[in-house]
Amino acid sequence: MSTFGTTAVIFDLDGTLVDSEPHYFEASRALLAERTGRAYTWADNERYVGISSHETLADWRTEYGIAAPVAELIAELDHRYLTLARAGTPVYPEMRKLVERLHDAGVPMAVASGSSRAAIAAVLAGTGLDAWLTTFVSAEEVERGKPAPDVFLAAAELLGAAPSDCVVFEDAAPGAAAARAAGMRCVAVPYVAAHAEDPSFAEADLLFPGGHGEFTAEAALALL
Repeated sequence: MSTFGTTAVIFDLDGTLVDSEPHYFEASRALLAERTGRAYTWADNERYVGISSHETLADWRTEYGIAAPVAELIAELDHRYLTLARAGTPVYPEMRKLVERLHDAGVPMAVASGSSRAAIAAVLAGTGLDAWLTTFVSAEEVERGKPAPDVFLAAAELLGAAPSDCVVFEDAAPGAAAARAAGMRCVAVPYVAAHAEDPSFAEADLLFPGGHGEFTAEAALALL
């Protein structure tokens, strides 16, 4: 058992461990421009922060009148995204420090993300985070995406941890709500500053309203 007792930690990926949202925005913008000819702004993109790729693309089929099936759109989005992600995806320095410290302390860790499994694996490998984070679950592997708790519960099961022993790190309100629904503690680091006052974040056990500019590994470790 680690010095943190039975605690296990589950990280969201995009916007929490890595600053990948700009890549997803550019991939989405290009996909929609080619498929529909319509503009897609950063403000449009912010609506989908924390929502799984599958649910996002299902919504786009209706909103943008796209006939292609969701599976085809996910494959196209992933191709565009991974081309950008492999060229370089920055890891938040304090998050990298936290992951290293937890690994050294023997704390079980997993990643639970709304991205596809292929995208998660590529980003973890490309950033070197796969040296410490080897267990991960994609929302495409569970019945419901965030704000449902499914992906976090699946991650806890893989770690052999009780939900009440898990602490989730999240940047988006749907993820914070999913952590609460799973019966897990939550550290919230809002990616979108305007979302910091969302009621789902208000229930977090530790909230950094200023996002990653305010987050520190030491503060997070103090809670754990």
